[in-house]
Amino acid sequence: MKIAKLEAHVVQEGWRNLVLVKVLTDEGLSGIGEAYSCGPDLATIEVVRDFESWLVGEDPRNIEHLWQKLYIDSRFPGGSVTMAAISGIEHGLWDIQGKALGVPVWQLLGGRCRDRIRVYQGIGGSTPSECADQAVRLIERYGYTAVKMSPYGPRGFELPENANLREAEKRIEAVRRAVGEDVDIGVDAHARIIEPVRVVQLARVLEPYRPMFLEEPLRPENIPALAEAKREMRIPLATGEMLYTKYQFHELLRHRAADIIQPDLCIAGGLLECRKIAAMAEADYVTVAPHNPMGPLATVVNVHYAASIPNFFILEYIPDDQGPRSEFLRQPLKVEKGYLPLPTGPGLGVELNEEVFAKHPYRPWHRSFAKRHDGGVAFI
Repeated sequence: MKIAKLEAHVVQEGWRNLVLVKVLTDEGLSGIGEAYSCGPDLATIEVVRDFESWLVGEDPRNIEHLWQKLYIDSRFPGGSVTMAAISGIEHGLWDIQGKALGVPVWQLLGGRCRDRIRVYQGIGGSTPSECADQAVRLIERYGYTAVKMSPYGPRGFELPENANLREAEKRIEAVRRAVGEDVDIGVDAHARIIEPVRVVQLARVLEPYRPMFLEEPLRPENIPALAEAKREMRIPLATGEMLYTKYQFHELLRHRAADIIQPDLCIAGGLLECRKIAAMAEADYVTVAPHNPMGPLATVVNVHYAASIPNFFILEYIPDDQGPRSEFLRQPLKVEKGYLPLPTGPGLGVELNEEVFAKHPYRPWHRSFAKRHDGGVAFI
C-alpha cells in the first residue's frame, strides 16, 4: 500500500474555520484527520499540499517513520502552522492503519483503559447570574459533571486588578451555588495574567470554591515563571494548549510547572506524539485533559486518545448537535450523561460528509484584538 495523494479542505463552522485533511492510497483506503485552525488557515493548507510530494509513494502504515520525516526534514522545529499540518496528516495515517487491520484506532494505541470518556463544556455569561444560568442549562441538557468558565467579565481587560479579583470571586461563587457541591468547575484565565504573583492572588480567591483547575494563567514562553506560581497555589494548575511535541512538554514537566497538561492533538503532533507526552506525564504523576476547541472530527480523534492512556482526566468538548458542525461528519459522537462513547468501527470509525463542504466556504478570521485599559495589547 502506498500514499497516492493528500487533500485538504477548509470549512467555516461559525466563528472560525476547520481544516480537514484526507490521505488517499493506491489501494482505495483513505484516512481523515483534523489540523488546528491557527488563524492563517490557508497557510496550513499550503503546508499540507507541500508535504504531499514528501509522502507520495510511502507506506502509510509506517507512521512513526513518516512523522519523523515530516518533522526532522523540515529542518527547523515546526511552529503552529507546520505542526498543525503534521498533526492532521498523522491522524489520517492512523485511520488508514485501523481500516487496514479492521480495528479501532484506540485498539492500536494499546487498547482501552476506560469504557467512556468524561467531557466538560465551557460556559459564557457577562454577569455572575448569566454564568450560573448557562451552567445549569448545559448540565440539564447534556448531563455534564463538570463545566469551565472564565474568571473575568466582559470588561476584564479594562478593570484594575483588585476589581478583577472581586469579579472572579462573584462569578465562581454564583456558579458553585447554582450547580451544587459535586459538579467540577474549571477556570480558564486565557493567559491574561503577566506576573506570577497575581496568578497566586487569583488562585487564593478561587480556592474556597474548590475549582477543578486553574487553566493557562500565564503564556508558555517562560516555564520557570509558571512553576514559581504553581509552588504557591493550592489548586491544580493546568496548561499546555500552546505547546507542541514531547520536547516542549519535557520542559514543562521538568520544571514541575503543571498538575494537569492539556496537549492539543491537532497541533501538538498527533496521536502518537501525544501518547508519548502522556507517558512522560504519567511518570511525573501528572494527568491529561486534552485541549479540544476544534471540530467534531477532532473530538473523535481525542476520544481514541483518551481511551488509550491511563492518566486521562477529562476532555474539553463542544456539542456537535447544532450549527454547521453538526453536518461535517456522517455520524458524530453524541454525549450521554456527560460522557462520550468509544467508536467501535475500524480506524477512527467516522466519515466526513464532504457533500456539505461547499455550503460552508472558508472565511478569513482572527482572534479579537484585546486591549488593556491604557490601550496596550492584552495577553490572550
